[in-house]
Amino acid sequence: MSEESVITLNLVGFMCPIPVHETRRAFQSATSGTEIFVLCDDPETLHDIPALCNRMGLQLLGVEEEAGEYGFRIRK
Repeated sequence: MSEESVITLNLVGFMCPIPVHETRRAFQSATSGTEIFVLCDDPETLHDIPALCNRMGLQLLGVEEEAGEYGFRIRK
């Protein structure tokens, strides 16, 4: 999937439970095959976002960390 077709969900500055809630909401309305890059700075998301992916049957394609920000590449 090309970079242009990946949706970015910038949740920097929001603490739990907002990142999980907004990620869930974004995927509930997304079609199959949609990729979303979720950007957060709450360290709790390192546990919470993968758990959400498991519960919702989403594919966690990768996790990256840079300067205290965490990026999750997820596909429905």
